[in-house]
Amino acid sequence: MILYILRHAWAEESGGVWADDFQRPLTPDGRKRFAGVAAALAERGFAPQRVATSPLVRCRQTADLVAKHLPGRPMVVERNELAPGCDLEGILHWTRTEAGDLEEVAWVGHAPDVGHMVSALIGDGGSYFRFAKGAVASIRFPGMPGLREGELCWLATAKILGC
Repeated sequence: MILYILRHAWAEESGGVWADDFQRPLTPDGRKRFAGVAAALAERGFAPQRVATSPLVRCRQTADLVAKHLPGRPMVVERNELAPGCDLEGILHWTRTEAGDLEEVAWVGHAPDVGHMVSALIGDGGSYFRFAKGAVASIRFPGMPGLREGELCWLATAKILGC
């Protein structure tokens, strides 16, 4: 399986109008810029068949942009396991049981969780990967995803993609 891990795109600043962090949306520029990321990756073979996302608005909007720009428009599923403080074992279990028949799956989450997830999936969890907003990592597994079983294939940012 190929697992893509995404950090949500550029969101409104917390506090003030967005005191409820759950409701904080992407900025207009963040939506536009991430649409470019999704389209650029799709041209390069990025094709998750299902997208699991944190239920927070900014992640859901990022996941919806992924689905909009991919052929076949993959189903987007909100998963509490991807909310801040991520339950890695829980989202792995969901992936194995609910998406295990698929070849490519994406998870959309938050920093620092996404960096910790990559570290735990490809190594001993002792390292950390810094994810820029809107960044995407591709991890290949010989079968179902599991801790320390993945191989990092690539990590792309909007800047690298020219978006």
